[in-house]
Amino acid sequence: MCFSQIPRKTAPSFSLSYLYFFPKTPFLSPFLVFLISLQASFLSYYIEFFVFYRFALKKKLYICTIITNYNNFIMGIKMNFKSQLCAAILTLGCSCLSANAMVANDAAKENKAQHYQPSAENLESRKQFQDDKFGIFLHWGLYSMLATGEWTMTNKDLNYKEYAKLAGGFYPSKFDAAKWVAAIKASGAKYICFTTRHHEGFSMFKTKYSDYNIVDATPFRRDIVKELADECHKQGIALHLYYSHIDWYREDAVWGRTGRGTGRPNPKGNWKSYYQFMNNQLTELLTNYGKVRCIWFDGWWDQDQNPNFDWQLPEQYALIHRLQPGCLIVNNHHSSPFEGEDVQAFERDLPGENKAGLSGQDISRLPLETCETMNGMWGYKITDQDYKSTKTLVHYLVNAAGKNANLLMNIGPQPDGELPAVALERLAEMGEWMKTYGETIYGTRGGIVAPHDWGVTTQKGNRLFVHILNLKDKSLFLPLGNKKVKKAFDFASKKPVKVQKCEGGVLLNLGEVPTEMDKVVEIAL
Repeated sequence: MCFSQIPRKTAPSFSLSYLYFFPKTPFLSPFLVFLISLQASFLSYYIEFFVFYRFALKKKLYICTIITNYNNFIMGIKMNFKSQLCAAILTLGCSCLSANAMVANDAAKENKAQHYQPSAENLESRKQFQDDKFGIFLHWGLYSMLATGEWTMTNKDLNYKEYAKLAGGFYPSKFDAAKWVAAIKASGAKYICFTTRHHEGFSMFKTKYSDYNIVDATPFRRDIVKELADECHKQGIALHLYYSHIDWYREDAVWGRTGRGTGRPNPKGNWKSYYQFMNNQLTELLTNYGKVRCIWFDGWWDQDQNPNFDWQLPEQYALIHRLQPGCLIVNNHHSSPFEGEDVQAFERDLPGENKAGLSGQDISRLPLETCETMNGMWGYKITDQDYKSTKTLVHYLVNAAGKNANLLMNIGPQPDGELPAVALERLAEMGEWMKTYGETIYGTRGGIVAPHDWGVTTQKGNRLFVHILNLKDKSLFLPLGNKKVKKAFDFASKKPVKVQKCEGGVLLNLGEVPTEMDKVVEIAL
């Protein structure tokens, strides 16, 4: 009952619910109850309630207990003040116990929902991740056989039972994990993120929780993830594993806004069953394949039309961190980071940009990563030959580093198991550039000069790297304020660059308009 509901002219002959509020300081509240109990015997209840209620609102206090039988309490005061005083003291004691119980209960709740505290191994993984700066994304599954992209199953409303028949003909005879990893390593990339199970529901690894996997359902009968993981560990490439929260094949998967036309019988699915299935598979991935530096989730957005849907992420995140404390968690949900996540993802956009409409979220203080396609699609599409130029890819990498983010560049392998020839060319060309300029990317953070139209800066300690990507002038002003420039020189040739002190910064005199893909000037601060 709230105070507004109490009849002001009704005699206190009923069992009154007297509200007791307590603030953040637990011992104040019993004292308030004690005082109020004594005052109630002499003051009109409704005046007292009104005053205390206003006080409670002002202090933003909370309801925690009830004192009943107000009328009997008044009569007791009239009969024997001493006895009432004893009763009030007892009330004080009970209130203390109640308050302490309330505090203990709140503390228990607080501990249960304790803020995620990353382990020392996790913090080290974050640093290594940020230092690496460049990774390769690999989208590969049954969809490669259709050669029309990874979303064909839902885009064409393909029946889930008919789609599954693709597995019977999936035999990527030219797959060679060693060649994949070697080509990726030569590009300068430091990690690989592979799709263990995409939205189509097919597992690219041996799992005992579903026969719908690369070993049990195909004539290939080889564990792709195992071979790739072993080769990554052998060649010194960090392993990241993509895992979809969506499944257009399983009947127990709850329907979202995608995969509605695949013929599955029950839109409600069986969340308990499906959630257990996912956690079982995640346990396999984090137990059977050696060190995994990151689990990369996707699909949370599938329930964006059902905002109350509970993905039960905290429990899932806790499972991952328990199995491998150093394992990072990324979730491509297009929102601000959730509790328990270690890296913030941006899809097809650099942090702070939203050209693709998927990355309008605020930038957090977590390590950042933007993922982008090398051509147009994530999965293999035979008609998609619109590959980005090496210059475009290098600029994407440099701009990401200048915005303190990693670049995760995607390739869609062919159904025969080979990486597309054009993709291999781009990898090799990026590798040549990284041989010269990798030092200005690896281990850096976004520089003290914010990104501009002309380019970005990266930084290691007192070494500032000015990446000039688009300058139409022979000179460049850098807003360094009062920072002193000890020297400046062209990073590649080591030739000195003239520096002129100006109000608010310095002017770099380059001598000519830069024509390089990326002209890098190193400044010693």
